[in-house]
Amino acid sequence: MKTSDLKTHLAAHPEKELRFLLPDGGFIPFHAHITEAGRMDKTFLDCGGTLRRTSACLLQAWVADDTDHRIPAGKLSTILDLAAPLLECEDLEVEVEYEEEWISQFPVVDVVESADALTFQLGLKHTDCLAKDICLPSAKEEEGCCSGGGCC
Repeated sequence: MKTSDLKTHLAAHPEKELRFLLPDGGFIPFHAHITEAGRMDKTFLDCGGTLRRTSACLLQAWVADDTDHRIPAGKLSTILDLAAPLLECEDLEVEVEYEEEWISQFPVVDVVESADALTFQLGLKHTDCLAKDICLPSAKEEEGCCSGGGCC
């Protein structure tokens, strides 16, 4: 989901509670605080030698002992408005950072509206080789990528 889509949903339903559905079907506790909203930039070199850049809007969800706390959509909308100079654009993919046993980042893939809440469905991130055409051996070549291929 893009930042602009998120802001549209929040603005249309400012009174609704926010819920975040994890990929395993569980929820981030409903009383979680959104403690950070920012732009995350990653510049890296892939295994084929290509320089790449990615950017995302990252929302950090933090769970405290304040179980009565609920953040309505309008509050997150205000936070995103304040963060607009940092985000620099509204076409960033939105991810939620959450710590249970370890810190994980989940892309926001969809939103479902109910009578009292906006439920943001979180997806999974996966690793990948971005230079498969260079690094992976061809069907004819069984030697492996480090025996003359373009990576390593």
